[in-house]
Amino acid sequence: MGLEYWVYIMSIDSGLQLQDIGEQELLKRLQRFCPAEVIGDDGAVLEIGGQCGPGRLVVTTDVLVDGVHFSVGLENPIVTTPPHAAGWRSAAANLSDLAAMGATAESITIGLSVPSEIPVQWIEEIYQGIADCLNPWQVSIVGGDVVRSRQLSLAITAIGWVDSAKIIRRNGAKLGDRIVMTGVHGRSRVGLELLLGRDLSFSDRAAWIKAHQYPQPRLDLVSQLPDPTPAGMDSSDGLADAVIQICRASGVGAVLDQASILNYPEIEELSTVVGLQQALDWVLYGGEDFELILCMPPDQADEFCEITKSIPIGTITNTTDVLLKDDREGIRSLSLNQGFQHFA
Repeated sequence: MGLEYWVYIMSIDSGLQLQDIGEQELLKRLQRFCPAEVIGDDGAVLEIGGQCGPGRLVVTTDVLVDGVHFSVGLENPIVTTPPHAAGWRSAAANLSDLAAMGATAESITIGLSVPSEIPVQWIEEIYQGIADCLNPWQVSIVGGDVVRSRQLSLAITAIGWVDSAKIIRRNGAKLGDRIVMTGVHGRSRVGLELLLGRDLSFSDRAAWIKAHQYPQPRLDLVSQLPDPTPAGMDSSDGLADAVIQICRASGVGAVLDQASILNYPEIEELSTVVGLQQALDWVLYGGEDFELILCMPPDQADEFCEITKSIPIGTITNTTDVLLKDDREGIRSLSLNQGFQHFA
C-alpha cells in the first residue's frame, strides 16, 4: 500500500464519526444521493415504465441484525428471540412498512448474512418464521442471496402494490386533523424487558412476550382506510417518533392527550406494576409495536375509529412543536432523542 493510501485513510479517520452525528443526520446526508420524489416515507413508490395504470409499485428494505434487533444467542447469551421468532419479526417489520404506505404485500427477497458455524436447523427455523408471517397475506419469498459473515443479519426487501389514490404519505397532515393510533403501544418493550430477566408481575406474562416476539403488521387495516387517504406512517421506531416524523414532514405540530394514549387495560396494569412514568416512557418510546399512526379530518377519524377500534390521541396544530398534554402534569415537549438511537 502506498503513502497516498495511508494519507487518505488518516484523513478519513480524523473526520466526523457516525456516533457524532446520529442516525437522523446520517439519513439526511445519504438522502442527497436519492431522487427527492421517492424518499422520505416508509417505502418508495415507483411507476414502472408508465405501465402501472391506476396502481404503483412500493418497495421497502429493512436490515435486522442479531444483537441489535433480535437475539438468537450468538452475539448475546440471553436469547430473546428464538430463530423462528427472529424470522417472523424480520418479515413483520417489512410488511408493516407496506401497510404504512397503504399497500398490499406481494413478495419479498432475503439477503442472509450468516456465520459458517451456525446450525443449519437455525436457518431453516428462521425461514419458517418468515414464511409463517407471510402466509396469512399470501406473500411469497421470490429470491435473495446468502453470504458468509461474522454476524447473523437479514436484509429483506418487500414489494407491494398500492392504488395511486390510496398512497399514505408522511407529509399530508393538516391543521385540525385528528391523530389516530391503531392499537396498544409499549407491549413489545415490556415483552423485551421480561425476556431480559426483568422481574415484573403481570397476570399474563406470555401475552407481553408474544407481543415482542410475534408482532402483527397492520395489513388488515389497508382495505379500511378512508377516502381521501390520511397522512401517516407506522410506529416501528416508537409512537412519539412516528408523530414527530409526520409533523416534520408536514411542517405542522401536534398536541397529544396522555390519558387517551394510556387508555387500554394492558397499560393500566403496566402503570400499576412499574409506575406511571416508566409505563409512559415505554408506551411513547419503546418501539417495535408496528401499529399505524394516521392523521385525518375529525369526521373521518370518528368513523375509522368506530370501524377499526382505533383511538384518537391528539390534534394537528399550526406550530412546529409536538406536545404531550396531561391534566395533572400540564404540557411537555416530546423528543426524538429519548427513543432508541442507532450509532448513539
